[in-house]
Amino acid sequence: MIKQNDFLKIDFTGTVKGGEIFDSTKKEELEQIYQDSNRKINPKPFVFCIGHKMFLESIEEYLIGKEMGKDYEIELTPEKGFGPRNPSLIQRIPQRVFRDQRLNPIPGISFNFDGKVGRVLAVSGGRIMTDFNHPLAGKDVVYKIKVLEKVDNITEKVKALNDFFFHMEPSFEIKENKLILVLPESIGGFAMLFKDKYKEILGLDLEIKRTKVKELKSSSGQKQS
Repeated sequence: MIKQNDFLKIDFTGTVKGGEIFDSTKKEELEQIYQDSNRKINPKPFVFCIGHKMFLESIEEYLIGKEMGKDYEIELTPEKGFGPRNPSLIQRIPQRVFRDQRLNPIPGISFNFDGKVGRVLAVSGGRIMTDFNHPLAGKDVVYKIKVLEKVDNITEKVKALNDFFFHMEPSFEIKENKLILVLPESIGGFAMLFKDKYKEILGLDLEIKRTKVKELKSSSGQKQS
């Protein structure tokens, strides 16, 4: 049975109830989502640790006590999924904010504003109506999940956490009870914020080796939040 702190490898498909697919680990379904873009699709099963909010918390709770190797279908209300829509998160932003960043606010396009993603709804005069709600807020969603296996390999566990925290695949090595990550100088200090989580989940002390390389291999895995 699945229990707290287990690492699982799963395949999944997320759909709006009665509607379109919004995320998946399957190539043919991802091609439907990104058919109008040039995004490179390299799907793989999703690996995460139960009980640490690496997936939707309600799904992690649902899976505890379930069996390995089986298929599950989970329907989530907005309260259990991506939250209800909040009208206060629809804001008018001065056009100069976009102009200063050399951005062209076309309706339907999303931008990152200091860590918050906002989607342009309308352009009117000098103000841009922008929606900071999650795109799936207020919607019932359905996840079809196949639990492939429990992950016991420490290397796979480390890779899953690195993907979750940094969205990249840094080099690393494990020496006795220590995990040594090689990261760019720009995020080396930031990475130490997660040292307690590596210790809690993996029982490993974290050490950072900083490199002057500006970019590391970007992760291509999918993660729900």
